[in-house]
Amino acid sequence: MTWWSVVRFLHVLSAALWVGGQLTVSLVVLPLARGLLDEQRRAKVMSAVGRRFGIVTAAVFLPVQLGTGVALAWRKGVTWASLADPGYSRILVAKLLLFCAVMAAAGLHGWASGAARPRLARAMAVAALVGSLGVVLLATALPAT
Repeated sequence: MTWWSVVRFLHVLSAALWVGGQLTVSLVVLPLARGLLDEQRRAKVMSAVGRRFGIVTAAVFLPVQLGTGVALAWRKGVTWASLADPGYSRILVAKLLLFCAVMAAAGLHGWASGAARPRLARAMAVAALVGSLGVVLLATALPAT
């Protein structure tokens, strides 16, 4: 095992925990909260879950993703000029653009939740989750060489 294997492992682990967390909240926690808690308690619990997930995302997942992603791109020889090249670089650009869109949707979700705009919050949560799955799909499409 090399140092680069550890860097790649951290990148994949962080992404898996982040996307897995979104799926867990959406598919497990929220449905249970809807079925077991009254509206006021559900809102309080989901707000606390969202706030904690946002803090962990900003403090752990995002820095790990950015740091390891930049390191992996550097290791691969990606430069600003090479980003227009077909193959690896174009897939990487699509992944990065989608990742930025996901971060924007997640940020809007947090804002809309705090601003009592539930329809927008839900739409942005769905957009962030679907976009995150798209980021994972694009990551698997990157050639391993």
